[in-house]
Amino acid sequence: MSTLTSAQNAATDPVDGTTGTDPVPASRPGPPVLREGAFGNARALLCRECGHEVALGPHYACPECFGPLEVAYDFAAVTREEIAAGPANIWRYKALLPVPTDIEQSPNTEPGFTRLLRADNLGRELGIERLWVKDDSTNPTNSFKDRVVACALSAARELGAKVFACPSTGNLANAVAAAGARAGMRTVVFIPSNLEKPKQVNSAVYTDRLVAVDGNYDDVNRLASEIAGEEDGWAFVNVNVRPFYAEGSKTLGYEIAEQLGWRLPQQVVIPVASGSQLTKVDKAFRELIALGLVEDTPYKVFGAQATGCSPVSAAYKTGTDAIRPVKPDTIAKSLAIGNPADGIYVLDICRRSGGAVEDISDEEVREGILLLARTEGIFTETAGGTTVGVLKKLVETGQLDPALETVVINTGMGLKTLDAVADRVGPAATIAPSYDAFVASGVL
Repeated sequence: MSTLTSAQNAATDPVDGTTGTDPVPASRPGPPVLREGAFGNARALLCRECGHEVALGPHYACPECFGPLEVAYDFAAVTREEIAAGPANIWRYKALLPVPTDIEQSPNTEPGFTRLLRADNLGRELGIERLWVKDDSTNPTNSFKDRVVACALSAARELGAKVFACPSTGNLANAVAAAGARAGMRTVVFIPSNLEKPKQVNSAVYTDRLVAVDGNYDDVNRLASEIAGEEDGWAFVNVNVRPFYAEGSKTLGYEIAEQLGWRLPQQVVIPVASGSQLTKVDKAFRELIALGLVEDTPYKVFGAQATGCSPVSAAYKTGTDAIRPVKPDTIAKSLAIGNPADGIYVLDICRRSGGAVEDISDEEVREGILLLARTEGIFTETAGGTTVGVLKKLVETGQLDPALETVVINTGMGLKTLDAVADRVGPAATIAPSYDAFVASGVL
């Protein structure tokens, strides 16, 4: 078992079968000694199933029940003014994240505080009175993954990791490769071999250690878990430092509330892959309420999936809590996680809030991409096309109230998934270089 992946990770490790009480082998060094304040106001890692607390460190599964861990905090008082005085990136919320107070001094990609765009044209098209797009395509590597990776990078540094790594469906690989280069860390990223070529290139430019694996994302993730258990000093952002990594998605929720004038939206539509982003936006809203930074007003949360990989939507529609893993078959590869780790929590949040989980076909995904581009000038990737398409379907089926203020999250840039719409767009006409030919073309 690796030194970064502690023996406290689980009662029985899924890789090598050791128990939580087994000693670390004598040939391996012990866990790193953390500096004071390494994780800011974070107190411990808390099991989301049984409530057991684990010391802050490279642990991702509860030693009592195997449940997933998340970061718990002892927050100090924080004011809107203190946040507003911070940098125009996610570190303005550092008091609410598991990062040290001097985080800005460590080289990172400084993601976040992306625009919240009033989408009146799209709203009119769909019949929604007040619609906003939270546009994360303008992050350093053009997706929301820069947020979570920045938090994971901080944890990797504090834990003494020597290798920064991830399994990925594309956007995460881009973000990890770029962040690792910026931090001067050895970086290795693992991707499915059938990943879109632009996403492969967008990773390989930052690192010469891009590994393509014959299999789907779940196969790649299993390989990463095995490596994390066998190799010393590896920080896999969404495996053995996942609790810290996941907290980065909270900043989407913080920013939405701040950019709305410190209030919560009445409805929010979020894409679902692993489900982590949706759960953390909800966590952010609840934290802001608890800290008195926003009024405790009701909000509905909606999840969006592509039909070719929709295990959470299927469970929602059948009224069950059992999420059955599926083999992904969709053009929305960044959402193609057939066994979503946070799926059960997505169901709980959407049901509890009065929202829903919906899915659409690949054809509707393509239509969603074009709809957002042609109404708001935002070229989104397939995940964003899924979210916009689901938004449209939610309105048409009466699941979303068009009279309530709504935010839809665009998680990435369309230049990464050009193939999705390449055969749907092109010149309206090919003409001779003359005015008469232009008039005859009927373009106007």
